[in-house]
Amino acid sequence: MSAISSLCPQTPLVARLRAAGCVFAEDEARLLAAAAATPDHLEAMVDRRVAGLPLEQILGWAEFCGLRIAVDPGVFVPRRRTEFLARQAAAVAHRRAVVLDLCCGSGAVGVALTAAGGDIELHAVDVDPAAVRCARRNAAGARVYEGDLYDPLPRSLRGRVDVLVANAPYVPTGSIGMLPTEARVHEPMVALDGGTDGVDIQRRVAAGATRWLAPGGHLLIETSERQAPLTVDAFARGGLTPRVARSEESGATVVIGTRRPD
Repeated sequence: MSAISSLCPQTPLVARLRAAGCVFAEDEARLLAAAAATPDHLEAMVDRRVAGLPLEQILGWAEFCGLRIAVDPGVFVPRRRTEFLARQAAAVAHRRAVVLDLCCGSGAVGVALTAAGGDIELHAVDVDPAAVRCARRNAAGARVYEGDLYDPLPRSLRGRVDVLVANAPYVPTGSIGMLPTEARVHEPMVALDGGTDGVDIQRRVAAGATRWLAPGGHLLIETSERQAPLTVDAFARGGLTPRVARSEESGATVVIGTRRPD
C-alpha cells in the first residue's frame, strides 16, 4: 500500500469516479489510491480515468485468473469472462502440452495456462505490435510472434499443437459504436471488430486449425451465446468435432473443437 492510500480522503474521489460513470467507483478509488506515489500522481490518474481510459491501462495491470497481467496503453484489456476460456483450455491440456494462443493480446490466457501447472510449451501470436511487446513481457520464456494468425508460425509447429486457444474479436462491425467509450476509443479496433456477423476471424482460425493441431488436439474459441451456432458451423467446416461450454455465472460461451485422431 502506498503512503497516499492512507492519506487521501476516499469520499470525494469515489464521488468523482461515480459521477464519471464508474460502476465500481469504490473499488477503483482504492486501487488508484494504492498505486499513487503522491497526491499529484493520484490526481493525474483520476483525470485519465474520468476522461475514459480503462482502469487497467492506467494502473498498468489487470487481474486475470488470480494473476497480475501487465497491460500497456492501447493494448486490449483481458476480460474477466475470458477466465472461463482459460479454465476450459486448462481442463484439456496435459502436463507437457504444446499450447498456441492466437490473438493473444497481452498474453493473459497463455500465461494463465502456464501458471496452472505442468511443463507447457507456449507459443503466442498477435497482429498488433503493442500487444506483442506486452505479451513478451508477461510470457517470458514463451515464443511470441507478430503477424496475422498462423502466418508467422514456424513450420516445425505444424501438427504438434495440443491446445489452440483464441480470444478472437467477435463484435459485429455494426455494433462497435455501441461499445463503452473506454473500449471503443482506447483499445485497438483489430482486437474488437469481428466483421459483419462478428465471426470472420473465428472462421479463419477454425479453417486453418487442423494443419497445426496434433491428432486429438483441441481448438477453443470464446464467442457469444447468440453467435455460438455460427462458431460451431465454422468448426465443423474446418473438420473439427465441436461442442459448446457455457458459464451462466460469468456469461461466457466457449466453443471447443477436437481434431479427430488419425
